[in-house]
Amino acid sequence: MVTVRAPATSANLGSGFDVFGVALSKPADVVTVEKAAETMIEVLGVGNQYIPEDPEKNTVGAVAEALDAPAHIKINKGVRPASGLGSSAASAAAAAVALDELYGRGHSREELVPIAAEGEAVVSGDAHEDNVAPALLGGFTIAREGGVTCVDASIPLVVCLPDIVVSTRDARAVVPDGARMDELVETVGHAATLTTGMHRNDPALVGEGLYDSVVTPARAELIEGYEAVRKAAFDAGATGVTISGAGPGVLATCHPGARRRIGAAMIDAFDAAGIDARVYQTAIGNGARIL
Repeated sequence: MVTVRAPATSANLGSGFDVFGVALSKPADVVTVEKAAETMIEVLGVGNQYIPEDPEKNTVGAVAEALDAPAHIKINKGVRPASGLGSSAASAAAAAVALDELYGRGHSREELVPIAAEGEAVVSGDAHEDNVAPALLGGFTIAREGGVTCVDASIPLVVCLPDIVVSTRDARAVVPDGARMDELVETVGHAATLTTGMHRNDPALVGEGLYDSVVTPARAELIEGYEAVRKAAFDAGATGVTISGAGPGVLATCHPGARRRIGAAMIDAFDAAGIDARVYQTAIGNGARIL
């Protein structure tokens, strides 16, 4: 038997659509695996009623198939589905590490990234690596064709998760088909700023680099109260605000000591819109680990 904890993640980070991602220190999924003749899945925890246990429809089933590692897999969900916090990626990453250890396959964490991404494809339709990469490797990751770059950054973060649902498929459907040249130049500039900020552990630079004028505004239309929450976070001291992944989670960067104030302001803003929400005072954290 092997048990693995894998963290929630935040992908895109505004200017890094389908490329950037960070591991969060909390929340997380915990996955336990035991060898079996065929794969069986049991799901517990937050939102478990919405997650199929059929191996052909669950992210971890695809991972088990890719590794040729049938098992009884127990998923204890700490990351709510349809949250924008990499819920399916956390399960896929944890299962990849656990099954690789259980069967002694000997893959490196980097080699497990495309394998875990096969699980992501079950949910989103595409094998994107921007969530599974930080879930496996930790830190700030840059997923691109040909490999993943990882930076061991340390930035305080606040994630506010409203009690609404935005599916990954719906969020991808509203993404514009293209961008003007001035928008492209602006996005590249902000992505470079964010990357520099991660290397320097500079919350101000990272916050500035979160800005995106192409994808984020389109997705913000799916999140009731987003603009008010964004403003409230800035007013409370956030250095940057964006949508976490596909949403509806809202991510804010900040300086140490400001998380509680910012989280309270974001909760109040959602409440004013008649929406219940919860907040995670978190930070860039580590990747999946065997317990």
